[in-house]
Amino acid sequence: MVNNDVLRRLRFVLDLSDSKMISIFGQADLEVTREQVSAWLKRDDDPAFKKCNDKQLAIFLNGLINDKRGRKEGEQPKPEKALTNNNILRKIKIAFNLKSEDMLKLIALTGLRLSKHELSAFFRKPDHKHYRECKDQVLRNFLQGLQTQYHP
Repeated sequence: MVNNDVLRRLRFVLDLSDSKMISIFGQADLEVTREQVSAWLKRDDDPAFKKCNDKQLAIFLNGLINDKRGRKEGEQPKPEKALTNNNILRKIKIAFNLKSEDMLKLIALTGLRLSKHELSAFFRKPDHKHYRECKDQVLRNFLQGLQTQYHP
């Protein structure tokens, strides 16, 4: 899934202002400007659109975890250089303090059905025999379920 789309959807779900988004990036130790945030949130066909890279989205998700759950003591987690849908799903799960049952309910709100075993396969290590890659459709439906739940 496109990082900018994930950023836009999370902004809508949480009803975040530009200044709050800047604050969330700041909670993960990245200083961003209002212009950068605005460019990341623009539609893909807008001339001022800028692509949000994996590291920037990882920093935002780490900041979201800090914002919603409280900043943990000591050194902050290093942002991933390459972000997968599985990583995005895991970070959102942590930020919203969701259990598997909660996630399954959110996904079910969109009409997609997943079993608990299918969901847990997304959170395994990539070299585990039951690991499964999270497809764009699953992440999109999960974000849509979050939107339905938190921003009807």
